[in-house]
Amino acid sequence: MGIKELINFLNRLEESNIFYKLDKVRNEAIMVEITVPGQRWEVEFLEDGTVEIEKFISDRDFYDANELDTLFKDFSD
Repeated sequence: MGIKELINFLNRLEESNIFYKLDKVRNEAIMVEITVPGQRWEVEFLEDGTVEIEKFISDRDFYDANELDTLFKDFSD
């Protein structure tokens, strides 16, 4: 897949009213971050034509502000 497929993919997202934003976290790829209810998708279009998709799916649990302590405890340097 190349730039034409990326553009077609973005057009399709827009036609479907699916929210997305573009990002670049690797030198060889453009990432499309997609947010839908309960899920976040990262679709990367790599320079060699491959596409990689990673999905983050909510466990449907909600947490109170105390969960922020867990964030810092578990992920701080």
